[in-house]
Amino acid sequence: MTTFVDRVELHVAAGSGGHGCASVHREKFKPLGGPDGGNGGRGGDVILVVDQDVTTLLDYHHSPHRKATNGAPGAGDNRSGKDGQDLVLPVPDGTVVLDKQGNVLADLVGQGTTFIAAQGGRGGLGNAALASARRKAPGFALLGVPGDEGDVQLELKTVADVALVGYPSAGKSSLISVLSAAKPKIADYPFTTLVPNLGVVTAGSTVYTIADVPGLIPGASQGKGLGLEFLRHVERCSVLVHILDTATLESDRDPVSDLDIIEAELKEYGAGLENRPRLVVLNKIDVPDGQDLADMVRPDLEERGYRVFEVSAVAHKGLKELSYALAELVAEGRAAKPKDEATRVVIRPKAVDDAGFTVKREDADGEPLFRVRGEKPERWVRQTDFNNDEAVGYLADRLSRLGVEDELMKAGARHGDGVAIGPEDNAVVFDWEPTMMAGAEMLGRRGEDHRMEAPRPAAQRRRDRQAERDDSQQEYDDFEPF
Repeated sequence: MTTFVDRVELHVAAGSGGHGCASVHREKFKPLGGPDGGNGGRGGDVILVVDQDVTTLLDYHHSPHRKATNGAPGAGDNRSGKDGQDLVLPVPDGTVVLDKQGNVLADLVGQGTTFIAAQGGRGGLGNAALASARRKAPGFALLGVPGDEGDVQLELKTVADVALVGYPSAGKSSLISVLSAAKPKIADYPFTTLVPNLGVVTAGSTVYTIADVPGLIPGASQGKGLGLEFLRHVERCSVLVHILDTATLESDRDPVSDLDIIEAELKEYGAGLENRPRLVVLNKIDVPDGQDLADMVRPDLEERGYRVFEVSAVAHKGLKELSYALAELVAEGRAAKPKDEATRVVIRPKAVDDAGFTVKREDADGEPLFRVRGEKPERWVRQTDFNNDEAVGYLADRLSRLGVEDELMKAGARHGDGVAIGPEDNAVVFDWEPTMMAGAEMLGRRGEDHRMEAPRPAAQRRRDRQAERDDSQQEYDDFEPF
């Protein structure tokens, strides 16, 4: 049964925002007490957070579909809907988040590091929030915006200070078991280690982590054996240790050729592995002829510039010297890293000529079609109830104020031409009418609603009637017959 997974494809869906409410307050002796529709709640986010207690992506392998809750709709009496609950997904330290094209979205390193994988949708405004001096009693509300939805890939890259590299059965698992308290599986056949093993080593005042991961074979950088699975897990390690088998039973292998092959694979894989500090460990010197072979190859390895250690994981020989040498390299690597700086906020102001949307002509089947793209226009369209004429008019008002109508005219759009707002696979298409009016216009001037006007005093009504008669008389006096 699989107990370790280091790569999964996760389908995430954030919660949608709740719809706003269109309501009018009703009370005795106040038949039209004003709009009191509440706003919809915000949809929940899907958030990835690093948790040190999580070491595998196994849970997401079995349950790859994750969805946050939706926001609740608003209600009358100015009651706003409840926000959707965020869905927090714990991931191991060292998890890399990629999109479907393989682009890195986030590199999650360090306890508590978070990344919003899917943003919850905005809640729609109720008619109380849409009311203004001109639009006193809106007969509509805005719809909630759907939450983000899509697929992301999660890849785990082990976070350790030291990585043990070497051929299968070179003794890496045995070595980590005696250097630390880790208890990996140990056997006398190749590829015993199928998943990374981490151990904590204390050498004097330095505490560091050491990783034992699947072994390498020729062609590992192209995916042979478990090579790629291994190499991904050593990218973050600051020190590499070559474990060379001095007691191999294969006639075509020797420690020096093993080292050359592994170095070639590290260089081919890239990711800076060829430049990491490294040590060479000649393992299994307790085996007959193992010490003799170590004595033969050591001068050649030291001539190449490697620090060489002769050890025996079984007999516990040379372990103390090795652990302190690794601690020295780890301490040097930590000192060379820049100190943590205060969190930076990168501000990228919009260009002064950025209108927030684009208009592009895309004729379809010989008919003119103008596509409008932009965060605001697309969101406004999703918030509009197209069964409500007043809501459609409100959308027209917003688009006009943003300058969409002007840009359509500049692009050559004419009355009746097709206009699409949004991407090709999810757009709202309509025939353009430059003089689209809001639904409230049926009740008076654009945006005004006389239902909410307070009754005029009798004296004011008399003065208004007298003013109307005076205007009529003046028009009669100024009339000149042909």
